[in-house]
Amino acid sequence: MQTLIIFNPYSGRGAGLRAKDSLCAALKRAEIKFDMVETEHAGHAILLAHRARIGGYSTVVAAGGDGTISEVVNGLMRASVSDGSALAGTLGVMPIGSGNDFATMVGASLDLEQAAERLAAGQTRIVDVGRAHYKVEGVWSDRYFDNNMGLGLEAAVIIESNKIRRLRGVILYATAAVRALIKQKSPHMHLRWEGADGEIGERDEGTLLVSVGNSQRAGGGFYLTPDARLDSTLLDVAIAKDISRPAVLALLPRAMFGKHTGHPAVTMLRIKKLTIAIADGAPMQMDGEIMAEKVNEVEITVLPQRLRVIV
Repeated sequence: MQTLIIFNPYSGRGAGLRAKDSLCAALKRAEIKFDMVETEHAGHAILLAHRARIGGYSTVVAAGGDGTISEVVNGLMRASVSDGSALAGTLGVMPIGSGNDFATMVGASLDLEQAAERLAAGQTRIVDVGRAHYKVEGVWSDRYFDNNMGLGLEAAVIIESNKIRRLRGVILYATAAVRALIKQKSPHMHLRWEGADGEIGERDEGTLLVSVGNSQRAGGGFYLTPDARLDSTLLDVAIAKDISRPAVLALLPRAMFGKHTGHPAVTMLRIKKLTIAIADGAPMQMDGEIMAEKVNEVEITVLPQRLRVIV
């Protein structure tokens, strides 16, 4: 087997670089023959994974956080679309990020020694992948997500978290959420969706956030879509309408444990497809990375059973 490690030295707010020697030692102890490349800038892992996939590597390992994993998945998916493959390829995960949401939800080990041993064992599971076709300032783009995506407050929290340097995990995102609430407005959103059985739904109102989950967890520990499953062939959606800031602050702790779903301001959906139009635009994140601060339209679909992941 040909294995390529795509290593992000900037992941985990610098933890990646400090973990490099331990990571390489763990891979060698597991007797994995591998090549390694380092990312140099945002988006670089997409290119590296795309090249690896078309270049014949049987396994591509993302050594980094959720953003690195997402970029690797995008590279694999783009290569598979080009050659018409039913599966994007085989993804390995060596988690060294801040949140490690996807790694946790897919069942990968957060311990480098165990993660290397699992790579060597090669046990896999097949998961779904989400796709977003979105418009910013009249230009359409495509992006895949493995874990979750969100518009409105959820993305605004990511923007604020990127400004905070000394915190990590749930404390980081909770602090960022409070800051985002002070600044973020609830734009008017028009949503239209196709449900699991083909039923069509629609809503048109001021919306605090829309969170689309391929898995249960996002933001380093918030269970916004607590019933989502990576292999359900559907996406779960949490929608929160515009409510007062004190009400949001009271709701946030419940969202950490997935206890918000029965709140009258929250609507939960399970969908095959979702379209959103936002005249004034809203920030959008995918797998913890900001795609744009003013997205006007987005079409979201699920691509069932597209990715093999070593667990």
